[in-house]
This record gives sequence, C-alpha cells and structure tokens, in this order.
Amino acid sequence: MTGTKRKRLHVITWGCQMNVYDSGRMADVLAPIGYAPAADPDGADMVILNTCHIRDKAAEKVFSELGRLRRLKEATGNRMILAVAGCVAQAEGAEILARAPYVDIVLGPQTYHRLPEMVARAARAGGKAGGRGAGVIETDFPPEDKFDQLPQSRAPQGVTAFLTVQEGCDKFCSFCVVPYTRGAEQSRSADSILREARHLVAQGAREITVLGQNVNAWHGAAPAGSTSGSGSTSVWGLGRLLRALAEIPGLGRLRYTTSHPGDMDDDLIGAHRDLPTLMPYLHLPVQSGSDRVLAAMNRKHSAADYWRLVERLRAARPDLALSSDFIVGHPGETEADFEATLALVRAVKFAQAYSFKYSPRPGTPAAGAPSQVAEADKDRRLRTLQALLRDQQGEFAAGCVGLDLAVLFTGFGRHPGQIVGRSPFLQPVHVMGQAGLIGTESIVRIIANMPNSLSGTLVEERRIA
Repeated sequence: MTGTKRKRLHVITWGCQMNVYDSGRMADVLAPIGYAPAADPDGADMVILNTCHIRDKAAEKVFSELGRLRRLKEATGNRMILAVAGCVAQAEGAEILARAPYVDIVLGPQTYHRLPEMVARAARAGGKAGGRGAGVIETDFPPEDKFDQLPQSRAPQGVTAFLTVQEGCDKFCSFCVVPYTRGAEQSRSADSILREARHLVAQGAREITVLGQNVNAWHGAAPAGSTSGSGSTSVWGLGRLLRALAEIPGLGRLRYTTSHPGDMDDDLIGAHRDLPTLMPYLHLPVQSGSDRVLAAMNRKHSAADYWRLVERLRAARPDLALSSDFIVGHPGETEADFEATLALVRAVKFAQAYSFKYSPRPGTPAAGAPSQVAEADKDRRLRTLQALLRDQQGEFAAGCVGLDLAVLFTGFGRHPGQIVGRSPFLQPVHVMGQAGLIGTESIVRIIANMPNSLSGTLVEERRIA
C-alpha cells in the first residue's frame, strides 16, 4: 500500500456467526486506510469490541473489558483508537460514552461501512476522547444498504466461510432484543450474494454458511432475467437462492442459520430434498414446547405446528439432523409448561441444542411481565432439560459409529499427524491424515464417539472439483 503507513487492528468478537462475519467485514473496510490484523490488543493502533446483547449481563461484560483496554490505551499515550461495535453499542451507545469516555467510537451493526470516516473524525479529535466524552457515535439506521458500500474481502479465506444475506427481524419475540438492535428485516439482492459467494470460493472456501437473524425470511431481488421457483422474475426466496449457490463450481457444501419455523416454505423444504450440497443439518429454534408459553413469547407457532414441520422436513430429507434453541423460565412458565417442553424434546429428538435460562433484556416486553419465575426453578428446569438434550446428542453421535461419512477437512488437530474436519451433521471429526487433505472432502469411517467429537479412519480421498 504505497504511501500509507501500516497500522495494527485487533478485533474482539463476541456472540453469533453474524458478528464473526461483521468483524471480518470491518477489517476489510479498514484495510484501505492502512489497518492490518493484529493477533492481540497490546500495542495495537485500533481495537474494536464487536459485542452481543443476547447473553445475560452483556453490557457489564463489555464495560469490564473496556476497563482492561483502557490501561492499554493509556500506555500508548491515548493514540490507540478504541471502538465498541455491535448490538450492545446499538442498545447502550450513549451509556457507553457516559461510563467510558475514553472510548473513541461507538457504532451499531448497520453503520460499519462508515468506519473510515469515523476513524478520521476520531483522529481529528487527536485522541482527546479520553476523559472528556468527545467520542464519535453512529447508531442510526442509515438509508443506504451497507452491503452496497463494502469493499471486496481482502483477507485470505479459510475452508469454511460465513455469508450474511439478511439482517434484522420483524418477529418481535417477547424476550429478544434483535429487532431493536439490528432493525427491521432487510434482504440483500441475489446478485450481490452470488458475487460475494463466488469470491469466497475463489479465495478457497469450500463450505459457505448463509447467515441471517431470520435467514429463511430472506426475499431478495432476483438477478435480471431469472425466475423464481414460482415463476416470478423479481424476487427469490431462500430455497431458490440456495439452488443458485449450489451451482457455483468449487463450492461443495451449503448451510444456513438461523431459521424461524414460520418462514419455512415449500421451496426451502424442497431444497433439502433436491440439493446434495445442502448439508443434512438444520438449526430450527422452537424455544418452548408449551403453546401457552409460545403465545406469551409471540412466537406465532404452536408445538403442533413445529412437529408437523419437522415431519415434512424429515420426509424430504430422511437423514436430516435437527438442532434447536430453548428458553426455560420465561415469565409465567409453570411446571406443566416445562413438562410440555420435555415432551416435545423426547418426540423430536435433537442432535444438538442450545438451552438457556430466561433473563430480562431491557426494553423487551417480557422484561416487565408479571409472574417472573424464581431463579431456583429456572436453574432446576435448565439442568433437567440439558441432561435430556445431552443424552440425545450422545445417542445421535453414538449412532454415527460404524458409518462412512463425508468429512470436509478444515485444519490440523491437536496431535501430530492429526487433521480435523466437520461431518455433514456439523460434528468435529479427527483422523490421522496428510496436511494436503485440508480443504478437501473425504469419506471417513467413524470408529469412536468422543465427548465432543468423532474419531475416524480414512476410507476414500476425494476432492471437491
């Protein structure tokens, strides 16, 4: 980069895969003005905290980390630019600058394409934000599509990659802050998605996970002259997009997350039947098995709706493995409601799941709801649910022993001569094999079910064309 002094950028990322994607894109945005990745914050010219508001006490964790980074910033004579991005920044922007006035930049998830301008403004302030509240804050929802403003990714691509196609959510579940921190649902155009996907594959990606807060609500402008599954030439749904992505030479695997049961249409279910490239693993959050709690959560589906959807998906793809999210202790949840959740879990059988105690999020409807559940009851219910889910996960993994599975190798294992990859069901699989297999998909016979992974032996080496 002629005439531009190289500077060091360190990004600390918390939360979901979309935050991982966003962190990479922020690095891409800052690369043209001289920032290169740094492995740690010590001595960095800029540190970004890319935050998540989903977990309990998220904001306090951010302030704790900021206190540690403040000492590093002061050691540079306040030359380090300190930025807070992501959902906590969106929700707590003014509070961050009030409690941590040494922060230079606060930016929401929809504004990181403006980072170079923000950095310039912070630099013009001469690092004076420390102690005097002069920080830059950008937490609006700009009219322009940020994806249209982003440069092409410059970073070397790994074997697997994330690709955000949709942001925001219109569902307004009672417990969730996403509609307030990410805004209304927005879908990228199919052209821009396909262009980025082809670039990722050219950079070395062999598996792409399509991302969205409510990814199966994606309805993007179709490429000129194309048709959707229903014959429309103007808008595609996610099923049609996946079919187009599957045609990219060199792309061997597709996944998508996170889905809402209410947006799983016929064409998307058909894609699970028709596309070998679409992996037989689906994360489909249900949250509760009680219709009364689901209504209180504003989920807009019943337990029976979810079960019928599972049956349709498994009819389309019999080997489909399911993952889900559960919240126990939502306000008003009774023991009978919790038993209904356990009954649904036993009926569906999940290969993987994420389960949490309900915790209030400021500004969400459930935060001020009556009949908050006692912490002791939430703790007990969570332990019971997690024990059942662990048993199901173990049963699913044990059922893989003796099978020949296609494994996409992504890197080295912990032991000499060991490489590791992912099964079609997203399980880590390790074998003894040559480094040259990394980036390729091979058939592996599963010989053992380990606590958090599978062990296998190579049966057949093959490469994704």
